[in-house]
Amino acid sequence: MIKGNGRPVYQGVAIGRIYVHTKARDVVNRKCTDIVKELERFEGARESARKELEALYDKTLNEIGEEQAGIIEVQSLFLDDLDYIEGIQDMIRQGSDAAFSVHEIGDAQASAFAALDDEYMKARATDIRDISDRLVRILTGADQGFRMDEPGIIVAEDLTPSETVALDKDKILAFVTRQGSSNSHTAILARVMNIPSLVLTDIDIDPSLNGRIIIVDGFAGNYYIDPDDATMKAMQDKKRSAGEYKASLESYRGRESVTRKGQKVSLFANIGSPDDIRYVIDGDAEGIGLLRSEFLYLGRDDFPTEDELFEAYRKVVEAMEGRKVVIRTLDIGADKKVDYFRLEPEENPALGYRGIRICLTQKDIFRTQLRAIYRASAYGRVAIMFPMIISLKEVEDIKTFCTEVVGELEAEGVRTSPVELGIMIETPAAALTSDILAQHVDFFSVGTNDLTQYTLAIDRQNEKLDGFYDAHHPALMRFLAMIAENAHKAGIWAGICGELAGDLSLTDEFLKMGYDELSVAPSRILELRKNVIESEV
Repeated sequence: MIKGNGRPVYQGVAIGRIYVHTKARDVVNRKCTDIVKELERFEGARESARKELEALYDKTLNEIGEEQAGIIEVQSLFLDDLDYIEGIQDMIRQGSDAAFSVHEIGDAQASAFAALDDEYMKARATDIRDISDRLVRILTGADQGFRMDEPGIIVAEDLTPSETVALDKDKILAFVTRQGSSNSHTAILARVMNIPSLVLTDIDIDPSLNGRIIIVDGFAGNYYIDPDDATMKAMQDKKRSAGEYKASLESYRGRESVTRKGQKVSLFANIGSPDDIRYVIDGDAEGIGLLRSEFLYLGRDDFPTEDELFEAYRKVVEAMEGRKVVIRTLDIGADKKVDYFRLEPEENPALGYRGIRICLTQKDIFRTQLRAIYRASAYGRVAIMFPMIISLKEVEDIKTFCTEVVGELEAEGVRTSPVELGIMIETPAAALTSDILAQHVDFFSVGTNDLTQYTLAIDRQNEKLDGFYDAHHPALMRFLAMIAENAHKAGIWAGICGELAGDLSLTDEFLKMGYDELSVAPSRILELRKNVIESEV
């Protein structure tokens, strides 16, 4: 038996077979025996990549604009660049397989471009890496995707947002990753799906683990590979007890979330895609307080169309049957990367080009999303909130643009309904000026994950700083009290949609502050409702 540990991100016990999730770059072969065949495979991959980029160019030109399409065109040029192509062919002739040759030459040339002083030439480093990734994907067959034949437990170095989107969620019993954090997208997905998972573990990512039995203990933060009989029995008993506690929470299903003294608070759910609606219904949420729109952009090779976004939003709104759905506009950037956005590398991405900053400077992307949301508003109660706000000017620009979009739809005869416009309070600037901002919006929703890291000047993804990270820091508590107070003075409602909303040790504190809504992972609703109903506040 192999025992290890990590950081638990959701409590519970899972038992199942291991599926090792590796990336295309981790599985390329380094040697080839048939050089002629390998050169032919490379030529075939070039033609496949060329066709993919031609289709992507046409789609981008029609839906986004000429500037973005031009970036795709630049990538296509590398498929005929002699230095790039001949470098790969030379490596193949020396005995390396095509995928490894593309990987090595791509990395070498990208590093050379990145070291240049000219900004335009530096940007080409990203293009080379992107076209190389595309070729490696084609050559390794990675575009066929990761598959699970039966329910099991995923073991991985880490999982990007794009990778988590592509997973078959019905078959995942737990995650075990070497990297990640309590706020990573793997952790968020685990909480949404109600599955015990571990991040920052000491597990070895070895293909030989495939198919072996593993136990994940999300209470103690341990895992057991090839468990002995005593461990298996103990963990089965622990799993049974957890199931009994979960069953006891069913007595709170359908009850109003009101304290013993009569204070009402709405308990909403955070989700990432329309497929998560089943968790919302099962969790008995009273609405959706955070629909993360960026997940509709992940796991793709190009931008979703307006109709695709509309259908996704409509599905959620209709499924909620009149209950409120708060849709957050695109929050790409920082730890959420999407290759086709062509975002430049940043030394400090958490403080960089992300969230509303992308939307307000790339209006075509923003317009497509807003049109889809307003169209979906005709099917239920919809609110929109905007991330990473720091100033009143941003709010004014957003409202002006929303009015323009609604006017376009009305002129086209498209039906819409009134929509609440709110902002996320997740920067100290927004918190400190919340009295001013409250005069211009319909609600606040506090993103405690970012507000905490910006307030404490601590990267929430850096495990080396865990000893300094304090989600209960007095400065953060003062901000939260101030935000709620300023919202109510202006006559608007205030909620919390960050992970802190599900911290049961703070429920009473949030009730004392007067928060009107707490939005958490769907799996936390019943336990949080129990906390509210039994509260003396």
